Amino acid sequence: MRTRRFISCFACIFALGVSTLGAQESSSRGDVSAPVSGPSLALRDALGAACSHDEVAFKKFLSARNAESFSRLTVSARTELMKRFVLLSDPGKPAMSANPAGRPTVSCATPFGTAEIQLGGADTRDAIAFIPVDLREASDPDTGAAHHILFGMVREDGQWKVLSIGLLLLDLPSLEIEWDQAEISSSEQQALESLKAIARAIETYRRSYARIPESLLKLNAPQKGEPTPEAAGLLGIELASGRKNGYTFRYVIVGANDVGAPAQYELSATPSIYGRTGKTSFFRDTSGAIHAGDHQGAIGSNLDPKVN
Repeated sequence: MRTRRFISCFACIFALGVSTLGAQESSSRGDVSAPVSGPSLALRDALGAACSHDEVAFKKFLSARNAESFSRLTVSARTELMKRFVLLSDPGKPAMSANPAGRPTVSCATPFGTAEIQLGGADTRDAIAFIPVDLREASDPDTGAAHHILFGMVREDGQWKVLSIGLLLLDLPSLEIEWDQAEISSSEQQALESLKAIARAIETYRRSYARIPESLLKLNAPQKGEPTPEAAGLLGIELASGRKNGYTFRYVIVGANDVGAPAQYELSATPSIYGRTGKTSFFRDTSGAIHAGDHQGAIGSNLDPKVN
């Protein structure tokens, strides 16, 4: 049975939780003859960007304060926010249309489901607008009941931005730390695995070329042709550049005057932004043992406790 990817509970919209708003105005209510307004078009395009996980386009519909925080979130947190706007966990292809009354409609089609999003008439008052939205999974008739959601929009510097979803203000600065803390454990585990992957690549390079590489960049994939000592094809571009998943990796050759076979090396992995992308610093000593400790973002040492 194929796994369904539609997020059926709108209470999942943020870590803080929001209920579906069945009592809110549905998109089928209101003055159907009213023209589509600026906030409706802005919300339509924001939902389209969220559908395709286009974070550059999506960011344009966030207030300046939220956009700044959005930029600081990890990639996975930014994606998580966007996909919860359309209640689909996979990136989709958005299609814009209008119903017979001229109301904007967004269809978000993914390989695992399609969301149909119908916008109602905007209730605009000065710089604030409220737009009722009906959202349903069109590809599954068994779960086709609509979620009724009221989006709030605010005009900022002449442009309409997303203000709230239901009764919850979109306040990314207050959620930044909470989301970062939730991801720290995963980021630290990935950093440990990446450190081990770098060490394996270095040892493979040593066996292949009877020496260790002068830098991690030597482990990158060749642009074309077969692997060479200058581009051994042993690491992806991120690890070879020394940065991945919120961690910075350093490689230092020690214990020899050249890079011959007897040369030894040390590896370290430190959080790029301490307290947000991680707290633990990892250190691989010349014997191959890996140590871990909290150094407030500084490089660890062989005096730290060993980890597996």
